[in-house]
Amino acid sequence: MKILLSGYHNPHFLTITEYIERAVEKSGHSLLSFDDRSFIIPGRIRKRVEFLQRWDMKRLNKRFASQAESFKPDMCLITGGHRISPETVEKIKRGGIKAVLWTIDLPTDFQPIIEAAPHYDFVFCGGTEAQELLDKIDIKKTYWLPFACDPEVHRFQETTPEERKFWGSDVTFIGSFYPNRAQLLEKLADFDLKVWGPGWNNLCSPSRLRKKVRDVQLRPEEWTKIMSSCKITLVIHYQDGKTPCYQASPKVYETLACKSFLLVDDQRDVKSLFEDGKHLAIFKDVEDLKEKIIYYLNHQGDRERIINQGYEEAVQRHAYIHRLKQMLNIIEAER
Repeated sequence: MKILLSGYHNPHFLTITEYIERAVEKSGHSLLSFDDRSFIIPGRIRKRVEFLQRWDMKRLNKRFASQAESFKPDMCLITGGHRISPETVEKIKRGGIKAVLWTIDLPTDFQPIIEAAPHYDFVFCGGTEAQELLDKIDIKKTYWLPFACDPEVHRFQETTPEERKFWGSDVTFIGSFYPNRAQLLEKLADFDLKVWGPGWNNLCSPSRLRKKVRDVQLRPEEWTKIMSSCKITLVIHYQDGKTPCYQASPKVYETLACKSFLLVDDQRDVKSLFEDGKHLAIFKDVEDLKEKIIYYLNHQGDRERIINQGYEEAVQRHAYIHRLKQMLNIIEAER
């Protein structure tokens, strides 16, 4: 099969785009990638001047349609969906090409997806919250397709004693600053805790968490070392009290694939995919979180049993190559 993939190549870290590319190529399909943020005009200018934003978006969509016309793929897979216009999707479909959307962002800015979704042949949703929103407006052929791991990238790394001292801790959190995360992590300041990721300089000045924070943008080889060196990895999903968020973030699968013990908040999609106490551990609130940290730090045997079972589950059922196969099987069944 020939697949034209529209996604974003971030120059600072790997994204779902690269993982899908690897899955497509490992599966033996022919791939052409299109960078859907290859704008000419810088974003700071486009945000201020509307007609320049429209011009650059129109130019980008014209390039994408041209690539589809020359490559003649069997399927165009668009990740995200915010930058490829409904008009471009319809033009691609007129050429006999299947148009497939995989929503990968939280629905904080979902209006462009709502407008574009009816034009696609298939819509796959990274979280069930997106599927619910589209079902409410009667969008057909929507499917839940969660995120995944890439076992060749997300894997346990042997570390030296010096590296373990630098990267390791009893408890670690890797991710961007969000207020709900800071509020929870603040309550864990008495533990041997390290917090890694961008935006943590937004903490209020008297925060006890400030000494625990490394405000950095990490490369995959760095955060896999962190996961390989710590005893417990925390995953705390974004919540703002307004935007529904049920999805299992990519860090869930990546942590398990790194053979790190995962302690994760009570997230609906996580519970649909993994078993509490078998593949990972789920906490309900801050008191439950503290109790489980103490328990698992003191019960290495239980921790290692869950690590091994979680790892096997992740790499055998939740890699991007599995997601691609699921997607193509659904599309094939609808022919």
